[in-house]
Amino acid sequence: MFDQTPERGGGGRAPSLNVLGQPLKPCSAEPLTGFYRDGCCNTGQEDRGLHTVCAVMTNAFLRFSKERGNDLSTPRPEYGFPGLKAGDRWCLCAARWQEALEADMAPLVILESTHQATLLVVSAEDLKRHALSPS
Repeated sequence: MFDQTPERGGGGRAPSLNVLGQPLKPCSAEPLTGFYRDGCCNTGQEDRGLHTVCAVMTNAFLRFSKERGNDLSTPRPEYGFPGLKAGDRWCLCAARWQEALEADMAPLVILESTHQATLLVVSAEDLKRHALSPS
């Protein structure tokens, strides 16, 4: 899945393509998101959690995630993590988003900023049903 040539991801990274088959667009610079903290939901061999879904946080989802053991709202300055609030965009783990979907708690997604590797875990139909319309 992860090509070693630079034009196709390189260095163990997956090609930067979104679920629409187009170049991956940034998810968020403030707060700075992504497994590589590059503002995009890029992924690669070392990203065991598949942090590929660009989602718009809601209070309901943040509570849900905290109840499942992943507190995304509390700042963790020792890790450079500001804590998230409703309206923030963040690269979520694909499996967490799928879990939230099954619990009817899935936040909206930005398809243009959601990495194609998400499709290994989440169906394109589910993503499209929860897509935020392009602005």
